[in-house]
Amino acid sequence: MSSDISTATVGNVIAQATAQLDAAGVAESRREARLILAVALEVDPATVLGYPERRIDEAALTRLDRLIARRLKHEPFSRLKGTREFWSLDFALSPETLDPRPDSETLIDAALAHLLDRRAPLRLLDFGTGTGCLLLALLSELPNATGLGIDILPGAVETARRNALALRLGARARFSLGDWDRGIEGEADVILANPPYIPSQEIPSLAPEVAAYEPRGALDGGPDGLDAYRALAPATRRLLTRGGLACIEIGAGQTVPVAELLRKSGLMINEIRRDLSGIERCLVATR
Repeated sequence: MSSDISTATVGNVIAQATAQLDAAGVAESRREARLILAVALEVDPATVLGYPERRIDEAALTRLDRLIARRLKHEPFSRLKGTREFWSLDFALSPETLDPRPDSETLIDAALAHLLDRRAPLRLLDFGTGTGCLLLALLSELPNATGLGIDILPGAVETARRNALALRLGARARFSLGDWDRGIEGEADVILANPPYIPSQEIPSLAPEVAAYEPRGALDGGPDGLDAYRALAPATRRLLTRGGLACIEIGAGQTVPVAELLRKSGLMINEIRRDLSGIERCLVATR
């Protein structure tokens, strides 16, 4: 962006950044400019709004230039900031974790709606844990529950562990490197899963914020988008307690084929939950 330090006020810099982001096709460019400036200044976004005449020092301006350059390449704001809010909790991101989406909160809503006793000593299992957002969000609502998160990527496992400690849930959450249920013994009362479900050929056509910056393994569901569910269905059936609950995220239009895979594995579909956009997003299943 390279603003002149002599004219680098909050108001001027936001105007310049907005124009650049708008030209690059970034939606809500002025809002993003304010948020990125707040990261560069290491302040709350409300502070940026309240003081347009504030001068920006050279160090902050350098940070801002670097952040804007990254956003112009369509790197998502959450990755510039390094965190994403999910279920009103902050989760650190890493290159090997999927950026948590509000749509996935549908799984937490569904689980809580079906759990009659939130103080029970439940055992939770989260397949493809990533940042740990699903497991840790649900643990935050279930004070006596414990949980295990599984991921195939070492960086994701380490990120989830750090998030658990930061959220003061480390004593009740464990994270392990693994491939679905391989090597896991014992049963779980609640199973959560947000597997990769984008058909391989559709990934290049996704928004660049997704296609270029999300880990491919967290997106790619194989030719028909269902590869992960073929492994997940029998794994869920094997590890779910009788009367237990599985909340599994699905992509748009995948309700019928995924439900059939779950049924063939011996699971019963109790509910289909829609996200805030009205898309069928979560299958709730039991043994």
